[in-house]
Amino acid sequence: MQNSHSVASFRNDTIAALCTAPGGALAIIRISGPGALRAASAVWHGGRSLSEENDRVMHLGRVRTQPGDDCGEPCLAVYMKGPRSYTGEDVVELHCHGGAFAPKRLLAAVFASGVRPAEPGEFTRRAFLNGKMDLTQAEAVADLIQAKSESAARLAERQMSGLIGGKVRAEREKLLHVLAEVESRLDFPEEDLDWLPPAALNAAVEECMNLLERMIRTRGNGALLRDGVRVVIAGRPNSGKSSLLNALLGYDRAIVTPMPGTTRDTLEEYASFRGIPVHLTDTAGLREASDDPIEVMGIARSRDSMRSAELIFWVMDASSASEAEAALNDMKSQLSGPANLIAVWNKLDLNPAPGKLPDAAVPSARISALTGEGIDGLLDVFENLVWDRSGSSDSECEVSARHAELLESARADLKQASLEITGEFWELAASCLRSALSALGAVTGEEANPDMLDEIFSRFCIGK
Repeated sequence: MQNSHSVASFRNDTIAALCTAPGGALAIIRISGPGALRAASAVWHGGRSLSEENDRVMHLGRVRTQPGDDCGEPCLAVYMKGPRSYTGEDVVELHCHGGAFAPKRLLAAVFASGVRPAEPGEFTRRAFLNGKMDLTQAEAVADLIQAKSESAARLAERQMSGLIGGKVRAEREKLLHVLAEVESRLDFPEEDLDWLPPAALNAAVEECMNLLERMIRTRGNGALLRDGVRVVIAGRPNSGKSSLLNALLGYDRAIVTPMPGTTRDTLEEYASFRGIPVHLTDTAGLREASDDPIEVMGIARSRDSMRSAELIFWVMDASSASEAEAALNDMKSQLSGPANLIAVWNKLDLNPAPGKLPDAAVPSARISALTGEGIDGLLDVFENLVWDRSGSSDSECEVSARHAELLESARADLKQASLEITGEFWELAASCLRSALSALGAVTGEEANPDMLDEIFSRFCIGK
């Protein structure tokens, strides 16, 4: 959805939205803009008046949703005068009873006072436009709301603190000094000024390039913690795939029976393993042929899921030496040695000699999904494999794909600027430096264009 409102309109009109999930016990309606106090006062009565004299104080009163309604429902209200508010504008929040009907009725009464509905992310967009946060912090608000693990939430909190934006602004400030030095050579070519030698300018440029490179390398970690890993549980029928799903989730999500082919379709759940968000998919058992058309469809969906998986838990029956050998041969026939595979030997509780299992030649774990034995070991293998593919599991900050793209552009411009400085081609050096500064400014929003802002804030939910 593209936002059709200009920057000017964002600063001059008043908006409102429900800021809590529908159906809860309580609901919060937020009103922001120059007419926030007037709009709230149109529905507020039976309590202390909302005014600048008692702003930032929560008051108990009532709200009327129909003209002439002298009763109304109980409500808490707080007025926050701008710029000391989330959006930097005048803001009123009405805290009322939740449910499906009451908040909707109150919000309609607020709209009747001349306030328009807020669009997705519009409160946070106003906060950005009013200088309450930079663009990296605004993006972190959406990341925190969408976080599916403790690690993802901590990542969003670090970004909300200004960690990424602060680093970028600091480097941008250093480059502005370099640009000023370069442009002074263009403006005063005949003057004998105390200019820095090209090597000194390039030292500052090189330092910035090194920092940008370190930040770019964190992109894999950022994507991993924000988006998670798509893990597919696959294998032959009756190998214990659904039992493994239940063991990993800690509750019975999938139906488990001794009959092969119980799972006919994919089952999907979100989980968090060792702080890593996981999109977990259980699939129908794979075999070469089946007379059951429903099972055939399930097998086709299983293969589709495996093709899109970032990691596969291939479950094999290890209840006996013969079963294990047959399961390993089947795995080799079904898969051509993918790098995203963990071989999971299951049913160890039934094997009297589990130490004699054959070598799967891929990362492996030995478990009993029934008793829970070995599940921690499986998660150890999973965690190590994920971080090995991504880079390091511990970095100071993790940039997003948008940040990394702009940082790479800035780094390329700085590399060219360094060459121009070495050759003392000052006009070309200045052009490259300006381009790098523009890319860094787009990271923090100092040089963001309206289309970029529309695209970013359209991903937010309404009310945030």
